Amino acid sequence: MSKIYDVAIVGGGPAGLSAGLYASRAKMSAIIIEKGKWGGQASTTEELENYPGSVEHPTGPKVTERMKLQAEAFGTECLKDEVIGFDFLEKIKVVKLAKGEIKAKTVIFAAGAQPMLLGAPGEIELRGKGVSYCATCDADFFTELEVVAIGGGDAAVEESIYLTKFAEKVTIVHRRDEFRAAKSIVEKAMQNDKIQVIWNTVVEEIYGDGIVEGIKMKNVQTGEVTDFKTDGVFVFVGTKPITETIKGHVELDAKGYIIADEEMRTSVEGVFAAGDVRVKSLRQVVTACADGAIAAVNAEKYIEKNFEHITLPDAK
Repeated sequence: MSKIYDVAIVGGGPAGLSAGLYASRAKMSAIIIEKGKWGGQASTTEELENYPGSVEHPTGPKVTERMKLQAEAFGTECLKDEVIGFDFLEKIKVVKLAKGEIKAKTVIFAAGAQPMLLGAPGEIELRGKGVSYCATCDADFFTELEVVAIGGGDAAVEESIYLTKFAEKVTIVHRRDEFRAAKSIVEKAMQNDKIQVIWNTVVEEIYGDGIVEGIKMKNVQTGEVTDFKTDGVFVFVGTKPITETIKGHVELDAKGYIIADEEMRTSVEGVFAAGDVRVKSLRQVVTACADGAIAAVNAEKYIEKNFEHITLPDAK
């Protein structure tokens, strides 16, 4: 019979790596499965100065690489593979992979979320070079500069207000003639002297020679295309949780995020959620790491309670 891990962790971002570290330090057998880049979204961030302790070369790739090395040093296994499904019907959980399966007493799902892309030319090329999806992460890099925020929902307006703490000017570009955000938030934004709004407009292109220099935008009513100089572009057109594989297995909210309590427990016993993939108010590296640690600690408690007097085959 194949090995049965104490905990199988889906996702190799900060939440998953933190879960692996805490699980391994608690002498649990842990494996992290990641199909893409280790470090998740954090690995695409050029600067990670708001993560406590990341003083020396705090780039996303370097910080998350240190996280991975630390987890592995304590015994966490890291596997490159794609998770394609689950079986939570029995006490031993099954994580189905493209190249096989993993069996475990507990599962921590930490696949993360991804910002929805604008889809404009230049967006991918200039990501991290003036194009950002997180004001909390990157606002201070635009101190006394001028930036564009794209979107019209709560996040777009709230993040634009936050940006005014650093930027000299924030221009919100919205495709409609009114915001979808809550009225109280809109009123606050419209009273801010640093914010201006360009209505009925979409961004056609983001351009710059190695760094954002401006955008081309089109008025959806007149069709007129204009050039707009800016130092940065913040895209707030939505966030999508990566929950396709676990949908139907645990309870999700209307937006597809996993519903989990403060102990990271989902609607299925022995299955935990951590990081950006769960319903929460702040999605940052520091909160993802906290989630991972909490999930691992509670996975250990679950195992102690449910497997204390059970002997399982563990042939490798």
